[in-house]
Amino acid sequence: MRRRIGCNEPRYGAERARCVTAEAEVAFASRELGWPRRALEEARRTFDVLGDHDNGLHAALLQIRWLLLLGRMTEAGDALDKLDLRAAPSMLTARGELVAFEIALRRGHTASAAGALARARAAAVRSGIGPLCAEVERAERTLALPAARLIARGEERPLVLSEVEKVLASEHLIVDACRRAARLERHEVRLARRPVLFALLRSLAEAWPGEATRENLCERAFRARRMNESHRARLRVELGRLRSELRSLAEVRATPAGFALLPRRGEVLILAPPMCWSVMPQTASSTAAAP
Repeated sequence: MRRRIGCNEPRYGAERARCVTAEAEVAFASRELGWPRRALEEARRTFDVLGDHDNGLHAALLQIRWLLLLGRMTEAGDALDKLDLRAAPSMLTARGELVAFEIALRRGHTASAAGALARARAAAVRSGIGPLCAEVERAERTLALPAARLIARGEERPLVLSEVEKVLASEHLIVDACRRAARLERHEVRLARRPVLFALLRSLAEAWPGEATRENLCERAFRARRMNESHRARLRVELGRLRSELRSLAEVRATPAGFALLPRRGEVLILAPPMCWSVMPQTASSTAAAP
């Protein structure tokens, strides 16, 4: 008869749990999203029951990296906040801080990202692990790479992450083409699921402080090279919807030749993706924390 596993009894032995953790790390590096992540949770539970805190922390950090890979950033941040890295070995401290760096980087918090990197570098140096130190150096270079392009009054220039953060905190109307949103101080309008409205908004923003012609708006939003009455009617409807969405941020006013965007305050700035996308650095790979 098959014996039933109790609530506090580990499902795996220590060796099997370490093998599962190693397999999970290989799957993570290979981006195998179909890998059974429940097995990693069972391995972590085994480490906790056996009192193997270092390998348990290693498995927990790997779970958080999986959450980031799946785009579940809020869950990843909450999970990281629950971990105690103060008494962890230097290698695990460095890896935890690299995870914290990635979360801060995705949130656009430059100061937090830089602080996490400084702690990661100190821990990596203490560990004496060359590849881990190299991973921290690659992460540091990420902060110096262009994170976006600023387009204003027909001119554009690249911005690093700290400059993007300052632009987003400014008093100007920001048309964010990276996330398809409009922002003015604490107010935000998300248009990621309304591509036609965002196409109209960006066309108006690019024309600011001037006006965007009806022909240009139809071409950008509807891919119409020749405008007819049907396009005109649809343009009026879509611009009405855009006015409703932007009422707390800006006004869309009709002009003799087209339409103009009038922000409630400040100027109109566009944040566009950089010309070359950079790859988010991955935390250094390693085997389980303990042999």
